[in-house]
Amino acid sequence: GQPLEPRRLSLKPVPKLPNMEAFLHEALVKVKKQARGCLAPELCFQAVLAATERPFAEGVRREQELFRVLLTSGQAQALQYAFFAERAVHRWATPTGASWSSAAPQPVRKAAVIGLGTMGRGIVTSLVKANIPVVALEQDLEYLNKGRKAVMLLLEREAMKMEGGAQTLDFHNPERLQFTVNFDLLHDVDLVIEAVFENMALKKEIFHKLSKICKPGALLCTNTSALNIDEIASATSCPQQVIGTHFFSPAHVMRLLEVIYGCHTSPTAIATAMQLAKDLKKVGVVVGNCFGFVGNRMMFPYVQQAVFLLEEGSRPEAIDQVLEDFGFKIGPFRMSDLAGLDVGWRSRKDQGLTGPSLPAGTAARQRHGQRYSPLPDLLCEQGRFGQKTGKGWYQYEKAGGRTAMLDPWLHNFLSQYRDTHGIKTRFIDQEEILERCLFSLINEGFAILAEGIASGPEHLD
Repeated sequence: GQPLEPRRLSLKPVPKLPNMEAFLHEALVKVKKQARGCLAPELCFQAVLAATERPFAEGVRREQELFRVLLTSGQAQALQYAFFAERAVHRWATPTGASWSSAAPQPVRKAAVIGLGTMGRGIVTSLVKANIPVVALEQDLEYLNKGRKAVMLLLEREAMKMEGGAQTLDFHNPERLQFTVNFDLLHDVDLVIEAVFENMALKKEIFHKLSKICKPGALLCTNTSALNIDEIASATSCPQQVIGTHFFSPAHVMRLLEVIYGCHTSPTAIATAMQLAKDLKKVGVVVGNCFGFVGNRMMFPYVQQAVFLLEEGSRPEAIDQVLEDFGFKIGPFRMSDLAGLDVGWRSRKDQGLTGPSLPAGTAARQRHGQRYSPLPDLLCEQGRFGQKTGKGWYQYEKAGGRTAMLDPWLHNFLSQYRDTHGIKTRFIDQEEILERCLFSLINEGFAILAEGIASGPEHLD
């Protein structure tokens, strides 16, 4: 029976917590760690802080001030650009006139993955999550069983994140996921993704086999990170069906899928690969065929510059820190450890940049008339391949561990290397680290655009 007074929450005092300062300090540390160089989350924190310290009207004014700062910031423009760029890449075109508007995809009712290494496992997981039945193939039973265990573990983890869990993925059902060593089981698949390691002879052998076994319209995809698509296609009787689908590691997490067309690849094949990207909830980007395509080709000079900085006196953790503070999710050395140092080593061996294949009298720090650092090669010779071996540019709690820890051995190794080659160390500031790594990456991007490997800047970004 009492009258209902209007209750304005804005007039109520803000309750004071006894440990307010410690709580807010802790929150700020957390936000800074997660935001990594992004303005908005930090300014959101400032707005909440204003609410605890000032009267309501003043708090609202402060929030508007902070919002105006963000509205006119370079970061807001960059994020808006990225948002639209991600949508623009669906509209692909090739120099021969094929484009998204005229090419229709083929349906993919069943897929196969060849090779159950790190990449193959992630790709199988992605396909199962997209409800596409998969045949997973390995060369022998030992590798197959090892791969099966790892895939099942990944799928169980993914299922735990989903509502409905394992029932929704249904990966114990052989209709949905089948493991085999028998190539003949690939006779009825609509699409095959080859994910064996980077070796041209091996890939050509597999593609030659596939063009005999698979049905005529099947799409033959290679998850190569740098090798020539046309050379791989030359081993088949259907080069128009061959296309590059370069996943990024870890394949079931990373959203980028680089779709690489060769000189014979059909518009239908490109459209099918792009539709696959969509089904896997990935962002497909169509690019041309050159060594490293776009992603890795831009990555090579970026990582190379980071290694040159090491030679001159910096440390892996210092370089990673600068690039992570700038906003990269992961610095170049932690990234190399995650992807595996042996991948690049194998590629450099094939290019004749390292090891016994070098002509006598080759300068230790020059290759093909260019500056070269053998540091990553020397680490690989020591069996330090990164997380998979528990040691790389960092050390880890165990083989396959995730937590990067500083390794005194490496700092010792670097100073011995500098002594051997007579390199005088110097102090390298943060700005130099950032500029040398970033500008190398950006310049390579311009070269890729100039050559027409990417059809627009959005595709690179």
